[in-house]
Amino acid sequence: MSSLTHPSASDSVDEIEKSTIRKTIMMLVPLMLAMYVVAYIDRQNISFAKLQMVSSLGWSESAFGLGASLFFIGYLLFSVPGNLILSKVGAKRWFALSLCAWGIITIALAFTQSLTMFYSLRFILGLAEASFYPGLIFYSTQWFPTKYRPRIVGFLVTASMFANMIGAPLNGSLLSMHGIMGYEGWQWLFLVTGLLALVLVLPVLFFFPGTPEQSNFLSAEQKKWLIGRLEAERREQADKSVDTLFKSLTDKRVLALALVYGFICFGAYGISYWMPTIVKSFGVSDMANGFLNMIPWALVMLLLRWLTKNPDRTNNPFINVAMPMFTAALCLVGSVYFFSQPAISFAFICGVVLSVFAIQPCFWNMAKFLSGASAAAGLAAINSLANLGGFFAQNTIPLVRDQMQSASAPMIYLAIVMLVGGLCTVMIIKWLQRKDAPSSATTVTN
Repeated sequence: MSSLTHPSASDSVDEIEKSTIRKTIMMLVPLMLAMYVVAYIDRQNISFAKLQMVSSLGWSESAFGLGASLFFIGYLLFSVPGNLILSKVGAKRWFALSLCAWGIITIALAFTQSLTMFYSLRFILGLAEASFYPGLIFYSTQWFPTKYRPRIVGFLVTASMFANMIGAPLNGSLLSMHGIMGYEGWQWLFLVTGLLALVLVLPVLFFFPGTPEQSNFLSAEQKKWLIGRLEAERREQADKSVDTLFKSLTDKRVLALALVYGFICFGAYGISYWMPTIVKSFGVSDMANGFLNMIPWALVMLLLRWLTKNPDRTNNPFINVAMPMFTAALCLVGSVYFFSQPAISFAFICGVVLSVFAIQPCFWNMAKFLSGASAAAGLAAINSLANLGGFFAQNTIPLVRDQMQSASAPMIYLAIVMLVGGLCTVMIIKWLQRKDAPSSATTVTN
C-alpha cells in the first residue's frame, strides 16, 4: 500500500534528473544558441559577399577563395591555445572577448581595398573565432551528462541551420542595399553582420552562467546530483592514456577523429560556400537566391529536432556518421545530372545539406574518452585540424570551377571527396571499436 503513496528512490532521482537538465538547458542554451547564430552568420557572409566582391574589386574566383580559406589557417593555429585559455579564464570572459574581436574584424572587412588586406583580415578573423565552437562543445561537457550532449550539439547545429535560413535572405537583402550612403552591397553585408557580434558582448558578460558549482539557478539537491553524475561519468569514461595535454594532442584516436570530422567540414563548408553560386546560376535574383537558400536549412532543423529528441537515435556511428556521407555523394551527383532542371537539382542539393549536417550531433559522442583538462585540448585539436577541410574546400572548389569553366564541376568534385570520406569513416569506426573493446572488457571484469 505504501508503494502507492510514497515515490521510490529511483523515481525521486529520475525527477531530480529531469528537472535539473530542463532547468540547465533553459538557463544555458538560449544564449549559447544566440552566439552561435551570430557566429554562423559571420561565416556564411563570405559566400554571399563573393557574388559582388569579386567583380567589384577585380579579383579571380581562386584569389578570392584563397582569402576566404585563410580563415581556417588562423582557426587551426589558435583553436587549441584558445580553448586552453577558455578553460582557465572561464567561458564568460573568453566568449565576450571573442565576440568583440570578430565583430570589429568583420566590420573592417567592409573597407577592404586590396588582396593583402583581405587575406590579413580573414586570417585574423580565424584567430578570433578559433576557440568558439570547440569552446561550446567543451563547455557542454562541463554541464551535461553524456547522453544529453547530442541534444545540446543538436541545438547548436540547429542554430547554425537557423542562421543559414535567416542569414540567406539577410545577406541577400544587404547585397541589395548597393549604393546606399555610398557603400556597395558587400560592404553593408560586413558592416551589419559585424555589429551583430558586438551587440551580444554585454548579454554574455552579465547573464552567462559559470560552472555548476557556481550556479545560482539550481537547488542544492539539483547541484549535488549534477556534479555527482558528471564526476561519475568522468571516472568511468576517462581514458588515462590521454590524461595530459601532450597525450591528448598526439593520441591516434584524436587524429583519426580529426580526419573524419575534416571530411564532414569539407562537405559542410563546400556546400555552404558554393550553394549560393549554384542557385544564382539558375537565373534568380539576389533576393530570390537568399530566400531559396532558406529551404534546405529549414529542412535540416526539422530533421535534427526529430533525430536528437531520442538519444537512442544517435548511438550508431555507421548509420549516423558514415552513411550520410555516402548519401551526400549520391545527392551531389544527382544535382549535377538534373542540372538543366533547376527544381530537381535543387531538391538533390537539399539532400546534400540534410546528409552532411545531420552527422554533427552524433559525431562528438565518438570522443567521449576525452575528459577533464585534456578534453579542452583534445576537442579543440579535433575541431581545428578538421577545419582544414573547410580551408581545402574553399580553396579547391573555386579552383575546380576556374579550371573546368563549369558551375557543376565543383559538385562532382565534392561528391568524390564525400565518397572517399565515407569509406575512410567506415574503416576508422571499425578501428576505434576494436581499440575500445579491450578496455570495455576490463571494465566489465573489474
